[in-house]
Amino acid sequence: MANPDSSSDIPPAPSAVLGVDTGGTFTDFVLLQGTSVRIHKVLSTPQAPEQAILQGIRELGLEAAVATGQVRIIHGSTVATNAALEGKGVKTALITNIGFHDLLTIGRQTRRELYNLQPDPVAPPVPADLCFELPGRVDAQGQLLDAPSSQDLAELRAKLARAGVEAVAINLLFSFLNPQPEQIIKSTLEERWFVSASHEVRAEAGEYERGITTWLNASLSPRVRRYLQRLQQGVAPSPLAVMQSTGGTMAVDVAARSAVNMLLSGPAGGLAAAEFIGHQSGFRKLLTFDMGGTSTDVALIDGGIQLTNEGHIGPWPVGVPQVDMHTIGAGGGSLARVDAGGLLQVGPQSAGADPGPACYGKGGRQATVTDANAVLGRLQPEYFLGGNMTLDLDAAQGAMASLARDTGLSPLETAHGIIDIANEHMVRALRVISIERGHDLDEFQLCCFGGAGGLHVCALAEALGMRRALVPNLGGVLSALGMVVAPKSRELSHAMLQPLPALDPAELHNRLQHLLTEGSTALQAEGVKAKTLQWQFSVDLRYQGQRFYLNLPWSPDTAQLTEAFHRLHEQRYGHRLPMALELVNLRCSVHTAGTVEQLPGLRPGPDAMAPSQAPLAGFSEPVPVYWREDLAPGQCLAGPVLVAETIATTFIGPSWQATVDSWGHLLLKSTRGFAS
Repeated sequence: MANPDSSSDIPPAPSAVLGVDTGGTFTDFVLLQGTSVRIHKVLSTPQAPEQAILQGIRELGLEAAVATGQVRIIHGSTVATNAALEGKGVKTALITNIGFHDLLTIGRQTRRELYNLQPDPVAPPVPADLCFELPGRVDAQGQLLDAPSSQDLAELRAKLARAGVEAVAINLLFSFLNPQPEQIIKSTLEERWFVSASHEVRAEAGEYERGITTWLNASLSPRVRRYLQRLQQGVAPSPLAVMQSTGGTMAVDVAARSAVNMLLSGPAGGLAAAEFIGHQSGFRKLLTFDMGGTSTDVALIDGGIQLTNEGHIGPWPVGVPQVDMHTIGAGGGSLARVDAGGLLQVGPQSAGADPGPACYGKGGRQATVTDANAVLGRLQPEYFLGGNMTLDLDAAQGAMASLARDTGLSPLETAHGIIDIANEHMVRALRVISIERGHDLDEFQLCCFGGAGGLHVCALAEALGMRRALVPNLGGVLSALGMVVAPKSRELSHAMLQPLPALDPAELHNRLQHLLTEGSTALQAEGVKAKTLQWQFSVDLRYQGQRFYLNLPWSPDTAQLTEAFHRLHEQRYGHRLPMALELVNLRCSVHTAGTVEQLPGLRPGPDAMAPSQAPLAGFSEPVPVYWREDLAPGQCLAGPVLVAETIATTFIGPSWQATVDSWGHLLLKSTRGFAS
């Protein structure tokens, strides 16, 4: 027996933090050790994402540190997202009330194509032979009407065994008011099957949204659990945590049961880092776009990350909290083509990681947005990925010349056209998330990240009439940085359908405190100290009779809360109504500070290095090219100029200037006005 006073068998506390973001093209790494930050990229391995992660750990020289528990790893994963989009969840049964077996098939009776009288048939989420009805009814006041008998449960177990399912989703009416029937069913099934009960996944009204969310969680979690187990075995004994769709992290064992909370895991990491950098640099309002290899995610930060409970994954509603984000198929790898009408189109199809854009030299033949930037000179071969990856300009020019023959334009004109079309796609998405919701863009900075974001930031800002932009340091791996700086968190809710004037303040206080206790207990189980916890209460309100609601910070002053709702409704929809308000849900967000409180700043170095020069299409003279690591705090760059770094390139347009701040972020400002 080991000496109880000896610590030889106890791994040391982690001395480093490693953020890992698995994307469609690259897997990104950010390693923080003391005051030093290291970054790395490897090509993703979609069939087994853990292989790219373990490869990156080896290439960073971290194998020994990981094997001795000295590295805390936080991971943003696309496993749940890809499985949902590709319909590759495990075989899952649905348990529901008698007479409601087709609830998820009927849905909200909305059409994808409103005026198509002969739409293509769409497969139901759960086949009819996997939908099982069972007694266990609760009324609209939460009163138990009947419960499943032992014989009902025995027959159900036999049916599930014959069906050969791997997971079970339970979705009973009004389970958010009284979960007892669901609890009875779950307790009899969970020894053999993975079981997801709707009152645990989404304790809110809306039987269809609650049911789809529960079904997604049940069908995805077994696959996610197997993946996380493989990854955990590969990095043991170093601790592993997972990014949630809300921008906070959770323990890996919790993530293995909550796949539906990981659907925006990677993009949420980028927003967590953008919020962190914004606060560090004094910017509370950011309009963000994350342009990666496959897609672009746009979002808005207004004092904090904006969350929604009305997100979607593919055609399915996801009723759990997630970052309020709009995603389009426009990324560096987006393929360009000429359609049947002779028009140039870009995306949503992508070259992905294999073969990737033509300029990657891996056999790609179709022109992409990245190839267009390479042909225009905005990607320089000697700087691409720090010189660690060869940029095949001949292949890019060949792909562009081939497409140019179809467009009837020159290769350079075609490349400019690809960039313009990709930019327009992103501008539309940015307008949806901001202007169309009543936000004044004069109050915001445009913040770009992702490997391709810096190449497009000035053009997008000009198209939106914005005069300021922010290109973060480490922007090419910002989602991985977000894993490092993100807090541990929990988002909890409780349905409470009551007219706002009729609320009992004491009952409301007790309900909010119950949510706070539940969230605090969950985080303390992950090692969070109670004294470090922070929380916010909020409420979902709507006009009585409405379907949708708005979320507002909680105030015990009902009159103040009512006026705040009217103002927000008028900002969002352009009008307010003389109607009574209804409380829909109570919410509690519980979190603690992230692992990192401050990122290291730039150290004053020697005199600024003289830039090199490079020819760019559209400019008569070569433009300066700076290596970002050589920039000094306070240095000012006037466009046109390229700023290259290991993980990204920024193109500062001719009417823009950039100032380097204390943390190495580029603060961009337009040098010309815009017409009103």
